[in-house]
Amino acid sequence: MAYETINPANEEKIKTFDSLGDEEMKKAIEKADSVFREWRQTTFSDRTKLLKKTGELLRQRKEKLARMMTLEMGKPFKDGMAEAEKCAWVCDYYAENAESFLSEEPVDSNASESFITYNPLGVVLAVMPWNFPFWQVFRFAAPATMAGNTGLLKHASNVPQCALAIEKLFTDAGYPDGVFQTLLINNKQVATLLEHPAVKAATLTGSEYAGSAVAKKAGEMLKKTVLELGGSDPYIVLADADLKQAAKNCATSRMINGGQSCIAAKRFIVEKGIVDEFTRLFTEHINTYQMGDPTKPETNLGPMARQDIRDEVHEQVQKSIAAGATCLLGGEIPDMKGAWYPPTVLTDVKKGMPAFDEEIFGPVAAIIEAEDEEHAIELANDSKYGLGAAIFTRDEDKGRKIAAEKLEAGCCFVNELVRSDPRLPFGGIKLSGYGRELSVQGIREFVNLKTVYVK
Repeated sequence: MAYETINPANEEKIKTFDSLGDEEMKKAIEKADSVFREWRQTTFSDRTKLLKKTGELLRQRKEKLARMMTLEMGKPFKDGMAEAEKCAWVCDYYAENAESFLSEEPVDSNASESFITYNPLGVVLAVMPWNFPFWQVFRFAAPATMAGNTGLLKHASNVPQCALAIEKLFTDAGYPDGVFQTLLINNKQVATLLEHPAVKAATLTGSEYAGSAVAKKAGEMLKKTVLELGGSDPYIVLADADLKQAAKNCATSRMINGGQSCIAAKRFIVEKGIVDEFTRLFTEHINTYQMGDPTKPETNLGPMARQDIRDEVHEQVQKSIAAGATCLLGGEIPDMKGAWYPPTVLTDVKKGMPAFDEEIFGPVAAIIEAEDEEHAIELANDSKYGLGAAIFTRDEDKGRKIAAEKLEAGCCFVNELVRSDPRLPFGGIKLSGYGRELSVQGIREFVNLKTVYVK
């Protein structure tokens, strides 16, 4: 299998890469396992210097890396710059906090001494998607390597240059050879990786199908997994909300990365009395996103990552319209070369339509009318997904209670759009996956939480 870089803006084939055979892949695993025995013995101080240097390189190279993201998956240049900066932030965060997060914890017992210690597991496999080709990787790699693990990256097939650039960042920062490796392999080879005894755990961000396949194989091998899968995030707008603020936040969230984000808002559940005004304000904000050349700094909406993804989104839109949804904006494939799709707003969306039931991974918003607050919460939770959710209300106490106790999601925000932050644990429930990334919880996913009892 060959990997091709195809520019989604114009379908131009840029570069081709050969994939690794099974023997080359086996050698990479063995290298990762061998260096782990030395890497785990390094001090937090040593690892901190290397990760800090990686963050410096990300900032120094952010323009080059942003252009790479634009070329391979259509991300607007300014968004790619921001993504590189965010990766540097997560490097700094774990460089500064990993030692305290993994320090020994004393526990009272009948022993003369008892405590918990956190030891690295070994080689950890990361299967990562194309939509945030650097951020998704670094939020795994920074904590995993700081904990003393080594990493193997199987990246999405349409971002091979980004995948190789990540390995180069670690190499140029001075990491020992083999601590972090990119493997250009196909999906079927992931099972072979998981079967190897040196691979101790896996993390995946991607689709339900991919997550299920990795979890099944890892389960057969009794290996730990963390899964961050899809989402159909609901944003509830109550009658007492600041509508201007809510509409702006909702539109911003829906259009993050051209709508190609697991935690982008997907379903906007609005109380009956304000739905018309919210829709007007929301559509005004959506209209500020115009398709354009993603290499230009002013562009805020580039092409989608691939034509097949664009076509799937369009099919979901058309099926929703056929089932009774109203298309207020967009909804048509433009007559131009590339994987382009316009900002699209659907109203009158109800259960049974793809816009309600499925994750639409593109710039499509579904507005759903709720009778009242209780009905809005019921609609929000009526989903197989549970990644993120938000609620907008002027009553902060009410918003806090709904977010904390009533919404079925891993990340619930009040009067703000859902976003990932190195300081906060990130992950979902239901078919959005399990486990957590980021914060102290994220670095403790791939360690042996060991009890030590001394009498």
